[in-house]
Amino acid sequence: MLKPGPHHPGAASADQATLAARPRGFTLIELLATLAAMATLLVLATPALSAWLANAKARSSAEQLQNSLRLAQSEALRRNRQTVLALTNATPALAATPVANGRNWFVRALPGLSGETANDGFYVQGVALPSGMRVSITGPGVLCFNTIGRPVTNGSTGLGVNCTAPTNATTPATYDLTVAGATRRLRVQVFLGGQIRLCDRDKTLSSSVPDGC
Repeated sequence: MLKPGPHHPGAASADQATLAARPRGFTLIELLATLAAMATLLVLATPALSAWLANAKARSSAEQLQNSLRLAQSEALRRNRQTVLALTNATPALAATPVANGRNWFVRALPGLSGETANDGFYVQGVALPSGMRVSITGPGVLCFNTIGRPVTNGSTGLGVNCTAPTNATTPATYDLTVAGATRRLRVQVFLGGQIRLCDRDKTLSSSVPDGC
């Protein structure tokens, strides 16, 4: 009887069986090399990811403040009385103490007549940013809007802090927002005519840079 040779069909079947019996998948060295490459990519990506998250927090906080200022403006029109956006370090409430550069804020109406007492109906909205966001705000303690939605000077707000309107049409009241780790420095501007806009402090406003300050 002939034995299977290297070119005999029986030899091919034996080789295929041997290959099929070999274990498939990564070897230990290949697995370690893949994990090392993934770890390197993660380390390289971490700073960019952290900055992206911080920028997202800055944008979100600035938009919340911008929306609250617009709410104060629209409430002044709707109620036909002055309203105020006040920064505070306390929990936002009708009687919370306004303070410049406060970390939280609230919107409320102001008494329209001498001797009028504010009640719960004067309170419009309060925003307390989570402490974990690490957002700092630099801005006036109070900003008042008159019945046509424009910033106005008011020396008798009854809040312990008085409102001062922008002195001219090109120098707005400003709120600068800073977030630890963020690469974008945002600002909310309130102009004498009532325009409220969000801009980037590190850019100069022009026809080609509409998001600049």
